[in-house]
Amino acid sequence: MRVCCPGSFDPVTNGHLDIFTRAARMFDEVTVLVTYNPNKSGLFTAEERMALIRDALDATGRPETSRITVDTWDSLLVDYLDGHGIPAMVKGLRSSLDYEYELPMAQMNQRLTGVETFFLLTNPEYGYVSSTICKEVARYGGDVRGLLPDSVAAAVREKYAGR
Repeated sequence: MRVCCPGSFDPVTNGHLDIFTRAARMFDEVTVLVTYNPNKSGLFTAEERMALIRDALDATGRPETSRITVDTWDSLLVDYLDGHGIPAMVKGLRSSLDYEYELPMAQMNQRLTGVETFFLLTNPEYGYVSSTICKEVARYGGDVRGLLPDSVAAAVREKYAGR
């Protein structure tokens, strides 16, 4: 089965990578889809995020990453899934707050096109990690090693050094 892991991934975290690789062990093909969220201002462009995700996946050295592709989309998610023949999504849940946010979207997506959503519980090691928190810590010079892939942490530091 083909599945999609959609999100803004600005930037991709080690928690995201954990979800992607776990999904790749369970499903035949995983598309990590960089989406646009009008409620979030981006640190990286979609193209930069895609490159960072690809670099981070390559750096893991895990064999299942060969079944992961990266793409981008800036319109209705279900239109992408329908157009690419992807019947399901995988979303990571850190807490009940994520569930409260994701549940109505999953139900609407299922109503619109029949797409199913699979929820994976986040590894407790990454349960408190979010892109937003990592950006906030990095903005003020804090250490984000271990929270972000090394190449991503370097890119975040470089972005904030130029501001």
